[in-house]
Amino acid sequence: MEKYLRQIPAVDKILQEKAIKELVAQYSREAVVDVIRRANEELRERILNEDIPEDFEVSMVKVVELVIKRAAEWLSPNLKSVINGTGVVIHTNLGRSLLTEEAQKRLVEVAQNYSTLEIDVQTGQRGSRYDHVAELLTYLTGAEDSLVVNNNAGAVLLALSTLAEGEEVIISRGQLVEIGGSFRIPEVMEQSGAQLVEVGATNKTHLRDYEAAITEETGLLLDVHTSNYRIVGFSEQVSLEELVELGAEHDLPVLNDLGSGTLIDFSQYGFSPEPTVQDNVEAGADVITFSGDKLLGGPQAGIIVGKKEYIQQIKENPLNRALRVDKFTLAALEETLRLYLDLETAVEKVPTLRLLTMDSEVLRQRADRLASRLDKLSGLEAEVEQGFSQVGGGAFPNEDLATFLVKVSVDHLTANETGNRLRELDPPLFTRIQDEKIIIDARTIKDEEIDTIFTHFSSLIKEA
Repeated sequence: MEKYLRQIPAVDKILQEKAIKELVAQYSREAVVDVIRRANEELRERILNEDIPEDFEVSMVKVVELVIKRAAEWLSPNLKSVINGTGVVIHTNLGRSLLTEEAQKRLVEVAQNYSTLEIDVQTGQRGSRYDHVAELLTYLTGAEDSLVVNNNAGAVLLALSTLAEGEEVIISRGQLVEIGGSFRIPEVMEQSGAQLVEVGATNKTHLRDYEAAITEETGLLLDVHTSNYRIVGFSEQVSLEELVELGAEHDLPVLNDLGSGTLIDFSQYGFSPEPTVQDNVEAGADVITFSGDKLLGGPQAGIIVGKKEYIQQIKENPLNRALRVDKFTLAALEETLRLYLDLETAVEKVPTLRLLTMDSEVLRQRADRLASRLDKLSGLEAEVEQGFSQVGGGAFPNEDLATFLVKVSVDHLTANETGNRLRELDPPLFTRIQDEKIIIDARTIKDEEIDTIFTHFSSLIKEA
């Protein structure tokens, strides 16, 4: 043990190595010194606390390799692009929706230049950042006014805080959903200062349940679209139209949380019917909240539309400043919304919509191309099978999207080992595992990524 400890090179000696000098030139001496010290400490811990194999050695070459590896892990970007082979289109953990080319170009333009974020070009006076998307949102949805905040949970929190702080909010027990990341509607409501009043049963809620719960303390009726799960069978829920009518009778606003809101009717593409934002505006909801980064296909944002009197109150809430969006979100959202002026153009150019409505023949051809490339590698088997993709993002939980899968097995590696190593490569490749085989879904990979996937598997075979 002492022999190995004495063999660990001093920091100054490691700094004289050519590869380390290149690291210093790329980053800084201080940063590289810190990495060297971490690497040396890692070696000491291993020597002191692990069973050392007979072929273990502490050489300058090994130490330099470790320093370079740790420098790449620590000093290279943590947030990086990946290849999504999972088939989940709106993958929450992989960044959700891809932005359109138009939005990407606008982001670069706004990043490189000063912008009209909060200034009125005509008057030269301070303007509102929300004006950049307000007209598009009201035109596309039919609402009177709009506001954009950082995400839909923030939108719900802000709306509840504004319209019902200290008052009772009535909601069906079957709509007390968890909206992701362990954030639940009751907790959001508690944080807003509103008081939760549950009515009905999990599977059945009637209009009379709402009516019986209304008191002088009631401030709001809340309708939450359960976009990430379904209750089927012996079930019944009150329609938004009925709730709006009840709210009007008692002079109570109705807040509708759509979750993964959409501006297009997906049923025309074979999906089960989902309410659009326009549908719920027409139904009379006073305030509607939905996400900008799920089915809409834009950046992360919480969009609030509705009647002007309520939206104006929400805008004036001091909490709005804490939840406001920056110039990049507004730039990307504006370009995304602009494409919705023509729905055919939106389906063609918004990546999320294009992936969800992709023709099966395109998917089959992509899967065949990938499998043909992989088949050229010895020590690997690849075959194409039909399967299913998922929408993701809490939308269309019961929809299975027909797709084509490439199923891969690598000699001398288990499926778990293969999957782990694929994620360690650059860029990381995320896949599924089924029947001890790696599954790559043609829907969520790009044609230009096929060469990279081939290279990844080639490197695995060489290592194996």
